Formats: sequence, C-alpha cells, structure tokens
Amino acid sequence: MTTPALERLIRVIPDWPTPGVMFQDLTGVLASAEGLAEVSHALAAPFRDAGIDVVAGMEARGFIVGTAVARELGTGFVALRKAGKLPGAVHSATYELEYGTATLQVHQADIAPGSRVLLIDDVLATGGTAAAAVSLVEMCSAHVVGLGVVMTLEFLSGRDKLSHIQIHSLRSITS
Repeated sequence: MTTPALERLIRVIPDWPTPGVMFQDLTGVLASAEGLAEVSHALAAPFRDAGIDVVAGMEARGFIVGTAVARELGTGFVALRKAGKLPGAVHSATYELEYGTATLQVHQADIAPGSRVLLIDDVLATGGTAAAAVSLVEMCSAHVVGLGVVMTLEFLSGRDKLSHIQIHSLRSITS
C-alpha cells in the first residue's frame, strides 16, 4: 500500500552509495507536509483499532516517522537509541551488521510492562535493527503489536527474522 505523495516525492538515486545500488531517498517525502502526513496516516491505519499504548521508533529516521505515527494514534513516543546516548538504567540489544555489530537501547522506565507497542522505522532491510527493537520491548515485559515501515528491501530478507510480527510496509523493493 503506497501513497501518491510517497511515489511522487521519493527520489531514486542510481549507483549510490556504491555502483549497482538504486538508493531510495526519503528526504523529499519527509520534507513535504503532504508526504509526511500521508505516510504517517498510512502507517497508522492498520493499527488504529489495535489498542496501541505507545509507538517506539528506531534511531534515526524512525524518530521522525514514529513521532508522526504516534500523533496519528494519539499515543506517546519512545526513542530506541544507539548505545551510549541514554542516561540512566537501560535495556540493551546487540545485533549483527554487515561488518560488525551495533546496539540499541531503551530507558527501562519508558515502556510500561504490559504495554502494546507499535514499532516504526523508515526501512526494513536485513531485519537486525527491527529484531533488536522487538527484544528491547520484550525486555520491558511489553508486547509488540506490529512493525510499520515506509519501505521494505525484500531482497535482503529482513522479514525472515520477524516472521512472528505483523509487518505493514508502504513500499516493497524487490531488487
């Protein structure tokens, strides 16, 4: 389910950052009031009646899209940050990158036990970041209701790591 503004405002940049890559640039969508409104409305739509208590977004563009979705749903927003960015007691989840590892963190007190959480990010690629986000929510004794993303890079098989999660993607890239 794509939106007219998403299709019109996304820029495809050939051979960036490396030859052969068709980079999908979302900055034009986020810079447009119409684009951001359409995207946030479309990402929130399947979860409107799901009893979402809080939206959590992954650093960094998940913050932008996630806060807009939280506003659509009338909930608060929780930032899932890179390691070392949050003071105080945190939960941490480390995941694999192509060359190494990365860690996401959440304040232990930001997601109440039993909460119904919607995860939001810009892109689902290999699924590592999203799987780490699911782990963080579960460490808070909360429940992930679903994951909303602007686009999925299907050829990277990220859905395979999240087969137990409802995923709503506005755009799928197959190659």
